[in-house]
Amino acid sequence: QVQLVESGGGLVQAGGSLRLSCAASGSIFSINVMGWYRQAPGKQRELVANIISGGSTNYKDSVKGRFTISRDSAKNTLYLQMNSLKPEDTAVYYCHAYASTMNYWGKGTLVTVSS
Repeated sequence: QVQLVESGGGLVQAGGSLRLSCAASGSIFSINVMGWYRQAPGKQRELVANIISGGSTNYKDSVKGRFTISRDSAKNTLYLQMNSLKPEDTAVYYCHAYASTMNYWGKGTLVTVSS
C-alpha cells in the first residue's frame, strides 16, 4: 500500500507560480513511477508530468518549459514547480504512484489561476 498526500494548491494570478508537494508513505520501495495528473471541470483527468524510477521525466506538451517535476528521495516527496501559470491550468491536481501493478492516488489539491 502507498499513501499520497498533496499540498500547495491555491489561488494565483496568471503569470504567477506555485509549487505542489506530494508526501508518500507506506511501501515506497515498490514505486516505479510517480507523477501529477489534473482534472478541470467537465474534462477528463490528464497526465501533467511523471518521473520514472530511473529519473527520466515526461511532460504534457502544454506545460513543457513552465512546469518542472522533481523528487526528494530522502523526504519521500514529489514536487511540481509551476511557473508562468495560465487560466487554463486551473484544475484539481492529483498525485499518482504506480507500484507493484497498482495505481495509487492522492485526494487532490485545487489550483485556480485567475486572469
